[in-house]
Amino acid sequence: MALDSNSIPLQDQEEQEPQLQDHNATAHHPSAPPDELFDISTTVDPSYVISLIRRLLPANANHKHNSSGFEALVQGLNADSMEKSEPTPPGDISPHSSKDASESMDIIDDFHKNAPEEGENVDLYGVPVGIEAWEEYGCILWDLAASKTHAELMVQNLVLEVLLANLMVSQSVRAMEISLGIIGNLACHEVPMKQIISTNGLIGIIVDQLFSDDAQCLCEICRLLTVGLHSSERITWAKALQSKHNLSRILWIAENSLNLQLIEKNVELLLATIENSDEVVHILLPPLMKLGLASLLINLLDFEMSKLMSEREPERYPILDVILRSIEALSVIDGHSQHICSNKKLFQLACDLVKLPDKAEVSNSCVTAAILIANILSDESTLALEIAEGKLFMFPSLVYSFQDLLSCTFGLISRHDMEVTLRICPDLPFLQGLLDLFPFSSDDLEARSALWNIIARLLVRVKEKEMSPSVLQQYVLVLVNKSDAIEDDLLDFQLGDLQSKARTTALRRIVSILNQWTTSKDYAKDNDMTDEHADDLSVDRLLDCCRKHSEHEPSTVSQGTEE
Repeated sequence: MALDSNSIPLQDQEEQEPQLQDHNATAHHPSAPPDELFDISTTVDPSYVISLIRRLLPANANHKHNSSGFEALVQGLNADSMEKSEPTPPGDISPHSSKDASESMDIIDDFHKNAPEEGENVDLYGVPVGIEAWEEYGCILWDLAASKTHAELMVQNLVLEVLLANLMVSQSVRAMEISLGIIGNLACHEVPMKQIISTNGLIGIIVDQLFSDDAQCLCEICRLLTVGLHSSERITWAKALQSKHNLSRILWIAENSLNLQLIEKNVELLLATIENSDEVVHILLPPLMKLGLASLLINLLDFEMSKLMSEREPERYPILDVILRSIEALSVIDGHSQHICSNKKLFQLACDLVKLPDKAEVSNSCVTAAILIANILSDESTLALEIAEGKLFMFPSLVYSFQDLLSCTFGLISRHDMEVTLRICPDLPFLQGLLDLFPFSSDDLEARSALWNIIARLLVRVKEKEMSPSVLQQYVLVLVNKSDAIEDDLLDFQLGDLQSKARTTALRRIVSILNQWTTSKDYAKDNDMTDEHADDLSVDRLLDCCRKHSEHEPSTVSQGTEE
């Protein structure tokens, strides 16, 4: 017996009514894009995507270009629309799609109806009415292009030709940004990327957008070019960029832009030219270096460091990070590394960043700076001596921060005593900064190897037997204060042979310093300094740990090789 509708529970009726409404809605409207749906396994109606592409046809394309080419583009969209509107199993497409075949035949008429004519009303900004709708459709396609399936469907249905037509005519800067954004997302997928390369004239007009004056358009073009240089078609993109005219513009943007997002995207593009295959590096890096890439990156770092020391602006942290990554990548390229490794200003900036007391917010940048320092020291070992002798001065605020750190931790040193100590052993804040970085580099073998290498180079220059107990005490306090970080690194990780030897050298130097401190305790007691001693248990624990892990490998960093 059939149930009467009145006998159905109220909750069930409420659940059934929206279903009926949804079914009726799909009879008149295209399927919603995936980002507006719940997590339901479904596909976007192909005819919906084609309808969006059709709506992006530039209204004035027939006036700016030969009509035969435009008519061919329109007919191609019509043909694809008819093909995609063939019946499919229920649930895959909405009922409205059966109408698309007949509707698509009217696209040329629709195009002419929507085209602006002389004297047509415009808004307060002089933009033809309907640009908001164009931008809405474009943004939907921008989102859809992030999906590989949708991206391939879009390029099959002439989206690249439509976007090329838009880039070739006068459009609003927002429309230009959307067009570049769609292509940027398409370029993230292999098949659409090949289609971009094969679309006649597209790469050239994309590169021409570097000379736009709009910051957001420039952000999208830099992102698109970066994706291109990282793709399997990187050589084609590199050749498209290699002219002095284009490369000069890229450097000019980095040097003159005030837009933080644009600076970040632009330097990411520069990083893509440095951190790439040998073929791309050979094409792009020599002309960039001749145009002053190295000095530009160092000047950008100098500016970001001055901002970091004066005021903390979190939105600038990604810029600092990508600049350092670019410089570090450049420091290991044969034939170009000398421009980095011979620059003492850069070395000082990197050291100052490592010495920064509060590293949590810029930890990635500090770790990159440490790797950069290790790279530089491998070419310019005498700089380690300059650190030890205090020839590379740090920011005054860092001197006081280091003194405050020891005072808060141990309550034992005045500012005057700290200044005297730093004149005798000015590498103490740098050593402290290096040890601070171990927790931030636990998953980075290269970074940990760099840290041990630098520490070894510093500690072989420490003359613990020639130091007064008060000066030696500062070294011990720094080491003991970071004993947990040292022990965690020794216990949890294994290094390769070369890195292990550098670490062994550092550990043996720590053992020597701690042993000298142990033998000097009688002198300290005689001079009434017992309250200022580091905890004996902490010293003994660190000493035992370092001895244990320094017994198996020969040291590699010696006084003779470092001079």
